[in-house]
Amino acid sequence: MSILSIDIETYSDIDLKKSGVYPYAESDSFQILLFAYAFDDGPIRIVDLAQGEIIPYFVVESLFDPADIKTAYNANFERTCLAKHFGQAMPADQWQCTMVHALTLGLPMSLADVGRALQLPVDKQKSSAGTALIRFFCVPQKRRKEVNTYLFDDPYLASYRNYPKDSPTKWEQFKAYCIQDVETERTIRTALEKYPISQTEHQIWCLDQYINDLGVEVDIQLVQQAITCASKHQEQLEEEAIKLTGLDNPKSVAQVKQWLKDAEGIGVKSLNKDSVSGLLKQAESDTVKRVLEIRQELAKTSIKKYEAMERSRCKDNRIRGLFQFYGANRSGRWAGRLVQVQNLPQNHLKDLDLARELLKSGDHETFELLFGNVPGTLSELLRTALVAGEGNIFRVSDFSAIEARIIAWLAGEEWRMEVFRTHGKIYEASASQMFKVPIEQITKTNPLRQKGKIAELALGYGGADGALKAMGALKQGLKEKELKPLVKAWRNANPSITQLWWDVEEAAMTAIVEKTSVQLRHRLKFTYESGILFITLPSGRNLAYVRPRIENDIRFNKPTITYEGYEQGKWTRLKTYGPKLVENIIQATARDCLAEAMLRLDERGFKIVMHVHDEVIIEAPEGDDCLEEVCRIMGQPLDWAPGLPLPADGYETYYYRKD
Repeated sequence: MSILSIDIETYSDIDLKKSGVYPYAESDSFQILLFAYAFDDGPIRIVDLAQGEIIPYFVVESLFDPADIKTAYNANFERTCLAKHFGQAMPADQWQCTMVHALTLGLPMSLADVGRALQLPVDKQKSSAGTALIRFFCVPQKRRKEVNTYLFDDPYLASYRNYPKDSPTKWEQFKAYCIQDVETERTIRTALEKYPISQTEHQIWCLDQYINDLGVEVDIQLVQQAITCASKHQEQLEEEAIKLTGLDNPKSVAQVKQWLKDAEGIGVKSLNKDSVSGLLKQAESDTVKRVLEIRQELAKTSIKKYEAMERSRCKDNRIRGLFQFYGANRSGRWAGRLVQVQNLPQNHLKDLDLARELLKSGDHETFELLFGNVPGTLSELLRTALVAGEGNIFRVSDFSAIEARIIAWLAGEEWRMEVFRTHGKIYEASASQMFKVPIEQITKTNPLRQKGKIAELALGYGGADGALKAMGALKQGLKEKELKPLVKAWRNANPSITQLWWDVEEAAMTAIVEKTSVQLRHRLKFTYESGILFITLPSGRNLAYVRPRIENDIRFNKPTITYEGYEQGKWTRLKTYGPKLVENIIQATARDCLAEAMLRLDERGFKIVMHVHDEVIIEAPEGDDCLEEVCRIMGQPLDWAPGLPLPADGYETYYYRKD
């Protein structure tokens, strides 16, 4: 068995960041320019495909030999591009992704950032010259407008491409850059070998690659009509705003601010969503109110996701590459890409079928007449643009209140466990426990239920009155003076969860200070090793916190945990504490529950096309009555979580929606 390290440089006229690798590689213009490789610890070679060289036969043989391991940084890119180049599948189970390995150890996502975070020698780090060279050789170049402007009626003549012959010096630099990427990837992989990815995690990554390769179909007729409808509606709103205000550009913040001041003497600092809502309450004239309402409608962004669907679909109208494995590296959860399916608006329309058909038919007038707010309705239809392929139907199954169940189980909060073992009405039960009222009295119209719900959503991870406000407590009718008592009532009702926060903090601090291991219940363990704090989850998977230490928190004048992590675009030192660590642990455990369920479903032959939070979407033939079986498999007990009540429910639908 050999390890084949690979890095490639490519060209395509499709924007990789906006459309993803699948449409990028599917383009007729796609080409692999450079192929750099090395076997094991051997010398790094480069193949200049752009200038007619071919990949050696023994390398091609290794690429398709199941016994040889292929590695790359962000292996999904190399796998997909090489599959297109050879016209043959590149099975993920023969590959390892060094980027994913880095993410599992709490390191950044980019190759350059990982090299810096690991403090690699300068000659082993990623070259900084790559960005400019990629812009020069790998993407279409736009002609300057002053040159041959008559050509711009033809989009093919409005751009051109740089070839190696256009700058031989830069081309040699580009080849050196590609070679250096293999060197950096291999050095990082060697540095991380001490903490290998488990076989189970590798299986989950392989399944993730299969799901990304498979993709999900998009109803392109609905998408295109939504874009057209939104564009027409926006034009109508802008025309109305111009008539009402006399402004040249009613979308201009500066112009609208001045108009509001002139029209009604309103001094405006901001025109963001919350500010406009507040201004609507202040406004007196109908004209000003209508202009602000138009401003709200123009600010709707639902059209961007439709455009993302249009842009990222492949030729068979399936969108691929929607999920980034370990994208949230504090918990190991998946992150969304391209369309961001984890962040689609919910749908509450009573007649989704009618709304979809009117939109698809292009009857925008009736669509607006029956459903009113066009941006809002288009937003609610976003989910429904993702559809089961012809002859198929979606079977959707999900876990109910998974985080609330896991934290109750991990903390040993027995009254909550009894709720989840029986009726499952946690909002009602929480209100009953907090306010000492019989649960039968906590109906949906009882304001105590709303307090119980807000408390459940906001306070499980150490949140206080600020968390309640962020959850919309004041907007939902609670008064400021009610917030602190609500926090106290929830914590008093949940002493085991509250204790878990501080047990976790103490265990983490002890592990860091004494460089030892501390064991808590349900296999939860804290270990300091080689400059990393590892938290071993009940599943056996580790969370990693790089270079942790205990520092004084000036704000609270108490010791706090800090570690190195990636936040807001930079590698920096971050603070954490017990409740935040508990949040990481619970969300990570929820991810492990979903991942194991997905492995079981895949093993039984079910075709998973999406997963959203704690929900799995399966595409299956219409006549295949398998929903009950899917839910049964999802809800099977987990060997590593004895006593965790985690049933699954589900529904069938031809298009994605919230049940």
